[in-house]
Amino acid sequence: MINGLFDLSFWGLVGATLLLTHLTIISVTVFLHRHQAHRALTLHPLMSHLFRLWLWLTTGMRTKEWVAIHRKHHVKCETAEDPHSPQVLGLKKVLWQGAELYRQEAAVSETLDKYGKGTPDDWLERRVYRHSFAGIGVMLLADLLMFGLAGITVWAIQMVWIPFWAAGVINGVGHYWGYRNYECPDAATNIAPWGILIGGEELHNNHHAYPNSAKLSSKWWEFDIGWLYIRLMQTLGLARVKKVARLPQLGQPKAALDMDTLRAVLSNRFQVMARYSREVILPVCRMEAENSCATSRAWLKRARKALVRHEVLLDSRDQQALSRALSNSEQLQLVYSFKQRLQRIWERSGDSRQASPLADLQEWCRQADAAGVAMLETFARRLRSYTLESSTAR
Repeated sequence: MINGLFDLSFWGLVGATLLLTHLTIISVTVFLHRHQAHRALTLHPLMSHLFRLWLWLTTGMRTKEWVAIHRKHHVKCETAEDPHSPQVLGLKKVLWQGAELYRQEAAVSETLDKYGKGTPDDWLERRVYRHSFAGIGVMLLADLLMFGLAGITVWAIQMVWIPFWAAGVINGVGHYWGYRNYECPDAATNIAPWGILIGGEELHNNHHAYPNSAKLSSKWWEFDIGWLYIRLMQTLGLARVKKVARLPQLGQPKAALDMDTLRAVLSNRFQVMARYSREVILPVCRMEAENSCATSRAWLKRARKALVRHEVLLDSRDQQALSRALSNSEQLQLVYSFKQRLQRIWERSGDSRQASPLADLQEWCRQADAAGVAMLETFARRLRSYTLESSTAR
């Protein structure tokens, strides 16, 4: 029994370890994240319990703790109250001590009470799954039985897999380095191509832009393996998708914006802003650079990132570059001011004391048409053609 019941070769052990850790990642992304934390899908009770059981065996995590900490992260993102922001705590701290940060926050009863509502609270959760060390102890015995002495190594890798990849890489690198499809007011990034290892969670910027979507990929070339499993379970009647990002479609431009257009713009505000940066701000920036002196071109080049990022994410160097670039270009000042006004429309849209967001957006388009900037006029015309497609998952 030195080699266990399966008596696997070295590469067989590698494959078995990757399979076991992959099951854990899928349990986290499908069950804990998309199902429990964001309610983007429902799961058959059998699948829900199998995920809970597997997570108890391989991580010892309790559903309520994980969900509460994640929800608080979204509400308090990049602030001193964020349980694991590398922008506040530093990348090194979150990457290598992410599990410790998780345990610290899990001990805060106020966090669990406020953000952990709606999670399982049955007999198993209260009497069995609350004993974290019992679960991972059972997993150790199972690994020894299946793989012999090598099972100790398999078990050790299982135990560090989620603390490193989820608590460290996703929460750390995923808010520090990578590319961004959407300029949401936090530092979340996409860190592809680690999709198979992290289950689609690497598309973190997409998730923060559309947190309640069961599907995390946005671009045609992005691969969300978690979504693949959800669709498979849906086909088998084991899951039902409730929410995906309601992507806008372009119809015929309207003479005036209506409520359908407003809903399409507001629900896809980060996509709208990304398009505005791509189709208005950056072309104007390039045009101004071509007609500027060397000094102005240098400041415009430094300001490219600051021109498209959300203002709350700009550091002092970004702010200086932005200020200098805008001071050297009246046209860039104009299109940047339109960006700020567009952003304020949806920031105020939930405030009943403010004017109608529809009237605000109509006025924005009217003034954009009269601004005398071709790219801005084209964007305003396209904005009037926005409409919502069906939210049914495709």
